[in-house]
Amino acid sequence: MKKVDIIVRPHMLERVRGALTAVGIQGVTVAEIKGFGRQKGATDLFRGTEHSITFNPKVRLEAVIPDTMLAKTMQAAEEAARTGRIGDGKIMVTEVLDVVRIRTDETGDAAI
Repeated sequence: MKKVDIIVRPHMLERVRGALTAVGIQGVTVAEIKGFGRQKGATDLFRGTEHSITFNPKVRLEAVIPDTMLAKTMQAAEEAARTGRIGDGKIMVTEVLDVVRIRTDETGDAAI
């Protein structure tokens, strides 16, 4: 099993969620986060005063998936989130050793 973390711009959330659902992902956890990458934040003008925004708003989607779904999950998320501009986001994959569904005590792929 793999855990896929997908960090994207907030306005891309529904588009990426739809793409994940289309390839068969049944469960996703979403969190609003802040961060910066190569763009190093931005400056904004508010009431005539320039303010520095060090952390840009982002959204993180997390899903635990079977190994067999990894390639199509990554491809779907990447295509849905890509605009070609700096700040499109990242996809990170980590190994998951086990999963337990608390309600039924199922483990492994059956718990996903």
